[in-house]
Amino acid sequence: MMNAYKKYWSNILNFSGTATRSEYWWPAIINAIIAFIAAAVVQNIVGHPITEIYNFADLNYSLGTRFIAFLVWLANWTVTVRRLHDTDRSGWWIVIQIIPLLGTIWFLILMLLPSHSQTRWSN
Repeated sequence: MMNAYKKYWSNILNFSGTATRSEYWWPAIINAIIAFIAAAVVQNIVGHPITEIYNFADLNYSLGTRFIAFLVWLANWTVTVRRLHDTDRSGWWIVIQIIPLLGTIWFLILMLLPSHSQTRWSN
């Protein structure tokens, strides 16, 4: 679990190679838990939702939150492309999510598929 999370962050700019199911799903679960806890803690500290800005301190929280969200988005994007490579598909399959409902369902199925032993992107 922790190895998958370390690999997730160490490959934040790596669009080549592959990522196994555990290397995709463990970071998704861990990030969801961390985000929930962090949002609750920050909202308790400032006393209101972090999306509302009343002073410079709130602006700093907001900018920090947006920066962290960008880093997580970038890491999620790259691990998703690597996960698609692991199922022997191009990273462009990520755009299937544009199709309402069916695209999202098909994308979820792609993320759940088992790894291929030999792919074009294997190391």
